Amino acid sequence: MKILFVIGLILATICYSECVMTEKQMEAAKKLIRNVCQPKFKVADERIEAMHKGDWTPDKPIMCYNWCVLNMYKLISKDNQFNYDLAVTTLKAQAPLKLQETALKSIENCKDAVKTTTDKCAAGFEVTKCIFMDDPEHYFLP
Repeated sequence: MKILFVIGLILATICYSECVMTEKQMEAAKKLIRNVCQPKFKVADERIEAMHKGDWTPDKPIMCYNWCVLNMYKLISKDNQFNYDLAVTTLKAQAPLKLQETALKSIENCKDAVKTTTDKCAAGFEVTKCIFMDDPEHYFLP
């Protein structure tokens, strides 16, 4: 019985250390999502960079870009609600350890950020803006 426990513990440790993304892998995933969402909504690089520096002026392309980002991660539902439980599960399973604590705090603080459920782009923008405003230094979305 002890041997099964030890084997289980070893496998859990291996999976935990192997399943969590490195920072380099996380950046590659963010780049992939940006490369899908950016052209889809015709958002200029400068507009995304400005957003990452704090300019969250709402316009339809950037709002829809943010919805697309959340949708790619499966973090926004068809009824335009933030999927908080999946966000927590995904962060714990895949985000680099360095990012997890701050990211989990931000999504906790923003789990009820959606106010506009009738517009998917507005809903996505409300969540991503909230996450940024909660902790701009550690914003983790593309």
